[in-house]
Amino acid sequence: MKYASLLCLLCLLFMANTCKRNKLESELIGKTWLHSYEEDEGDITVYRPNTFDFPPSRGRTGFALEKEGVLKQYDIAPTDGLEEHLGKWTREDKDKIRVQFEGNEQQEQGYLIEVVSLKNDVLKIKKTAADKEE
Repeated sequence: MKYASLLCLLCLLFMANTCKRNKLESELIGKTWLHSYEEDEGDITVYRPNTFDFPPSRGRTGFALEKEGVLKQYDIAPTDGLEEHLGKWTREDKDKIRVQFEGNEQQEQGYLIEVVSLKNDVLKIKKTAADKEE
């Protein structure tokens, strides 16, 4: 009986962790996240959905995670519009996402995103270049 209680507790903890992981993905996937650079804090980069009422800016970078591991990264184009770069994302850990690109020398190695927090449509991340990872 003692082991059955321990097993039930472990199952509950596992299910809670799985729900947290799925919740994070469900909140990230399907939205276009734009850089809210006015809110950055040191090495923490802040993003908000593109539906947010941003102050005027000459352009904002961003990204969108889609199902099946498709990533769209938006960079400022030479004409001040947005330029889309396609890539792939995979879940690395409970709060980490690996981003990879093909055919673009500058972004070929990709990067790692660590989700610091995601509350009330405010996404805070730490971004690490692929060559600086531990």
